[in-house]
Amino acid sequence: MRTRSKTRHPIVTLLVLCLLLSGGLTAAPSHAECRADQVQLRGAWGQVRFDVELADTAEARNKGLMFREGLPRGAGMLFIYERPQPASFWMKNTLIPLDMIFVDVTGRVTRVHNMAVPGDLTPIDGGQAVYAVLEINGGLAAQYGIGPGSEMQHPVFATEEPVWPC
Repeated sequence: MRTRSKTRHPIVTLLVLCLLLSGGLTAAPSHAECRADQVQLRGAWGQVRFDVELADTAEARNKGLMFREGLPRGAGMLFIYERPQPASFWMKNTLIPLDMIFVDVTGRVTRVHNMAVPGDLTPIDGGQAVYAVLEINGGLAAQYGIGPGSEMQHPVFATEEPVWPC
């Protein structure tokens, strides 16, 4: 009776190695999939992902996160404009403290407003060329290290030269 060897034939081993190196056989994708319901941010501090609701119409942007009593830690709202423009926010009818992350058309963070106070009517200036704004729970931007110069990845930034393409 002949027994089977448990060692692979050198040609099979070489074929598997070639497939792995060429990308023809991978265990996981080489980069994260861009999804409309998620944003990723990165910088020298590391990387973080948030599940987001989109506010991409005037009505949705006007309502934002008003009247909500909570927001899961890994969630946020991404406000998207048709073109870069001056933008300012306030916290009228907003019940939870928020961080506001202002982003240009390439996906680069230009400003961060930390810990916006619930109910405060003071305008929060985002700058002159705001294309998107990410609102997350107050204090998270500082905790993660998100600041000007951080980069955001989302399909909305595919129209220009994104700093972090999908």
